Amino acid sequence: MEELKRKAELLLEQCESVVLTSIDENGFPRPVPMSKVKTEGITTIWFATGTYSEKTEHFRVNPKAGVCFQKEINSVVLTGYIEIVTDEAEKKALWQDWFIEHFPGGVNDPTYCVLKFTAKRATYWLDFQFVKGEV
Repeated sequence: MEELKRKAELLLEQCESVVLTSIDENGFPRPVPMSKVKTEGITTIWFATGTYSEKTEHFRVNPKAGVCFQKEINSVVLTGYIEIVTDEAEKKALWQDWFIEHFPGGVNDPTYCVLKFTAKRATYWLDFQFVKGEV
């Protein structure tokens, strides 16, 4: 299992964006492509978004989330929870220059927040091997 997890980590490193899924007000999944800001293996992934975004509103009500990423035939699906991070120090540490396109007020823009995804379970399809398990 550790070898699969390491392969999944390498796959995630190669992906500029991933799909993040929230649960909408009607109980349906809402997948959206997102640029990852930072990762800790496959267990923790950070995203920048707006405090006003539809996904942020969904996560306020229901923190359950899914993330998937793939390249060629390999893919990984993660399920877990989102935390909406508004801590100023953490937001500053994760700020990237290109965010200014979305948050013209810079790192102190009141509409800028960070989503922190923590994975609990994984489904791996790596090198023709299909495995489900805890992260």
